Amino acid sequence: MINEKKDCGKKYRKHVFCIGSKGIPAQYGGFETFMENLTLHKKSDEITYHVAHISDNNEVFDYNGARCFNVRVPDIGAGKAVIYDVKALFRSISYCEKRKHIESPVFFIMACRIGPFMKFLKKRIEKLGGTVVLNPDGHDWARAKWSRPVRAYWKLSEKLMVKHADMIVCDSREIEKYIVEKYKKYKPATCFVPYGADTGKSILKDDDRRYISWLDSTGTRPGEYYLVVARLVEENNFDIIIKEFIESTSAKKLIIISTMNRKLYKKLDERFHIKAVHNVRIIPPVYDKELVKKIRENAFANIHGHEVGGTNPSLLEALSYTELNLVYDVKYNREVAQDAAVYWNKDVGNLADVINRVENMDIATRENYAKKSNDRISSEYTWEMVVNKYEKLFMP
Repeated sequence: MINEKKDCGKKYRKHVFCIGSKGIPAQYGGFETFMENLTLHKKSDEITYHVAHISDNNEVFDYNGARCFNVRVPDIGAGKAVIYDVKALFRSISYCEKRKHIESPVFFIMACRIGPFMKFLKKRIEKLGGTVVLNPDGHDWARAKWSRPVRAYWKLSEKLMVKHADMIVCDSREIEKYIVEKYKKYKPATCFVPYGADTGKSILKDDDRRYISWLDSTGTRPGEYYLVVARLVEENNFDIIIKEFIESTSAKKLIIISTMNRKLYKKLDERFHIKAVHNVRIIPPVYDKELVKKIRENAFANIHGHEVGGTNPSLLEALSYTELNLVYDVKYNREVAQDAAVYWNKDVGNLADVINRVENMDIATRENYAKKSNDRISSEYTWEMVVNKYEKLFMP
């Protein structure tokens, strides 16, 4: 906890207020991991980050050299994220209004949740000489879980966020293309800065007790499991992945590491009787980062089923750590993986056939995929590259 009355970062020239992630330290989540690395790998001493953190209190603390401010939000379901972002932006604007030495602050907003509120808030930001930088994420309105009214809100909110943003940073070229074409009447200023991925191998050895314990709990061995790491939501195509894996001839296991969605899990269990299927396991998230790396490294293959754009952090992690990746064939995934993955589609029997084929893949071909995967990450998706581009954006 830090003293808010203390002049926080007065010597720095640029204050960047980060709104839209759940906050740091990160556990799971794309924007949370992004903020963790943006602050961890910070190069410029002229930037101070102020990071909103969803909480049940309004305390302030320091992490990775960033000023992190808790935002107390009532648990009201789907509207919670909207209220959180609005309150965080209000707090950030008020913070600047009370500190006249803060010049030209940047309000970096992740995701398009608060568009209907931006006209009013943008006026206050302009009075401060501030700018709004937006990362629109993917097509959140396309997610299967949303009702028609909620989906309509997300579409409207996206439109208004784009309208009032001074710069739109897209982590996918396909998303940037969509923004430019869809909202051309606003003449949006856009740029492409990718998401990042770690490249260092796990510090754990194959006989580390943490990894051995995980293997025992899942009933598998190194190289004898396919891995899925994803949120348990419909657009990640768990139904197809499980069905096709069961219908393949593989003797290996399918291990799905996921946050719990009781409604979807019940639907999957009713269809596949998961508890009775010996070679499919759905297990809770693993928060030990080094253990996750080791689990990825020793998977026979990773299966990636995300279909809602743009760049998915889980795919980058898989390309960085897993030799062989079986990736659902949509333009967002192809943009990232290119020729470093084996692709599958929703045709009946397609993924099962891919699984059968890769189990007979020769070592040279497998090693070639592994090299291409590493090359994709090192050429464009390292955190050092990403942080450098963001710092240049925040400090033109």
